Amino acid sequence: MTGALTGFVGAVLEAWQELRVHRTRVLLSLVGVAVAVCSLTTVVALGAIVQQANQELSERSSGRPASLYLSAYRSDGAAVDTEKMDAVWSETLARYDISYASRVIQSTQLVPFATGGVMVGVQAVDQPYGEMHRVRMSEGAWFTPADTEQLAPRLIVNEVFYDRMGRPDLATHPTVALGGQSVAGSASGEAAGGTTAVVVGVTPAASWETEPSMFMLAGQLLALQSATAGEAGATTTDPFGGGGGGGGSVQYEMWVPPEISDQLTGIVQRDVQAALGDGATADVFRQDYAQYGDDPFLVTKLVVGGIAVLVLLLGALGLVNIALVTVKQRVREIGIRRSFGATAGRVFFAVMMESVVATIAAGALGVVAAILIVQSPWVHDLVGQGTVTDFPPFPVDAALLGLLAATVVGALAGLLPALVAVRVKVIDAIRY
Repeated sequence: MTGALTGFVGAVLEAWQELRVHRTRVLLSLVGVAVAVCSLTTVVALGAIVQQANQELSERSSGRPASLYLSAYRSDGAAVDTEKMDAVWSETLARYDISYASRVIQSTQLVPFATGGVMVGVQAVDQPYGEMHRVRMSEGAWFTPADTEQLAPRLIVNEVFYDRMGRPDLATHPTVALGGQSVAGSASGEAAGGTTAVVVGVTPAASWETEPSMFMLAGQLLALQSATAGEAGATTTDPFGGGGGGGGSVQYEMWVPPEISDQLTGIVQRDVQAALGDGATADVFRQDYAQYGDDPFLVTKLVVGGIAVLVLLLGALGLVNIALVTVKQRVREIGIRRSFGATAGRVFFAVMMESVVATIAAGALGVVAAILIVQSPWVHDLVGQGTVTDFPPFPVDAALLGLLAATVVGALAGLLPALVAVRVKVIDAIRY
């Protein structure tokens, strides 16, 4: 065991000495290897960023894995009582200790801009919704738990809405008069007949968005709708009726661990249906991108893997050609070593280790270059396109893959030249 270890260390040191002697040749031959390993590592790492971008895009629309959606209806066609449904929902969340859950209400509110009143689309949600759907903010911050206790409704508007307000400083707590006659960015912000709301954040608008929209806390929207209906003398108990706004039914969703999502689906459906009583039907279903269990990014991974293998093969072919030419030039040297007693195994191992040691060094430089490239802010902006909020760290498996690829390439590239070197005869080498 000790002899084998000593022989290995000796071969490595001998290979390193040869590399130092022929450093110009080595540098020229390893440029392609370093570039290939850098390309391989960079492609794999960028693939992780692209996958993260696709994943976040899916999570913004359908929620994180696993997102369960709850809906309920009555067999007689009548609407399910909103207050009763909210009570059942709250009891379910408390019973199963579900922290991330939200009601979602699509509604509208009359907002009086300087150019006239506009019915603005409202998405009313609960505070955890921002984390559940990775809502991005360009100004300000998402709703906080303290915002739910405020009497004045809190708003998060899109860039179109913010531009129509004149882009006031959010630190001044700009206000919007919902249902009134003006938009105020001043300290008072009051408007006759309107309810004053405070803008606390701004979400970036997509290129195709041309109309203003806003987020609002669900509890504050329901309170606003009920108060408006009461002022108008409405007798209906529908919280969406009247008062310059409109809306539809409430949607319920929750974010739970994927491993218990199937079990929780049946349990929640059973409990909610029992609590609503006869004639009511509850439906719980999963809607996030991972619901089918298949890897939705398999195609991306296969494409990235194919490009990486192609780059690696090109680098290996170049190195094999250079190594063969180098061995031909060292025939006399190898013959002299054989004449002094070097065994065929020692010559084989020494020649192959020269390639392995050299490619590992080149691979390390390639990995370092890949890390600098992938982690640069310019690449993040180019690949992420402003859609990635949680850039993954440089994947360790990509770095290890680069070093492993360099080692394998070195061994393969050194194998054929080593076989050629072993077949060199002493007498032929002396005559060479």
